[in-house]
Amino acid sequence: MAIVVRIDVELAKRKMSVGEFAERVGLTPANVAVLKNGRAKAVRFSTLEAICRTLNCQPGDLLEWVDEPDGDHVGTTD
Repeated sequence: MAIVVRIDVELAKRKMSVGEFAERVGLTPANVAVLKNGRAKAVRFSTLEAICRTLNCQPGDLLEWVDEPDGDHVGTTD
């Protein structure tokens, strides 16, 4: 996956549990796990805003783009 979600890093910095985070953001712990494990296909801006508000951070603190080796790009033609 080219976009890596760093919620776990931000939670650790704040010593916040997944349960507390999920409750404050308005997500289920299962959906937080989907985000943390890189299985999410999309994130609503309203959810991203709630995450940033809860963690007092910027979207760039949560999301990182990692280059994939050639041939691993989805939906491209050579």
